[in-house]
Amino acid sequence: MRLHLAALLALLIATACAPGNGAVVKGAGPDDLLKLRAGPGLDHKIILGLPDGTRLTRGACVTKAGKVWCRVSLTDRPEVSGYVSAEYLAHR
Repeated sequence: MRLHLAALLALLIATACAPGNGAVVKGAGPDDLLKLRAGPGLDHKIILGLPDGTRLTRGACVTKAGKVWCRVSLTDRPEVSGYVSAEYLAHR
């Protein structure tokens, strides 16, 4: 049973992180911003803050220190790109 659960979880994570999917920032909160970073991890420079509802195009995701980070670009300004924590992304 554990093996099936682990396989299902891996499939869900892989599907949610499929490159090219549309995503929206969700869960940063009304008074906070999701940090768009230059690389995958908290040790990378912050490029800018993204409020909830920001529309993104998701690229490939990687796992660093147990946390999933996805390469994203702003849907309306694709030249602006970086990495965000996958836990703050929702499908649109």
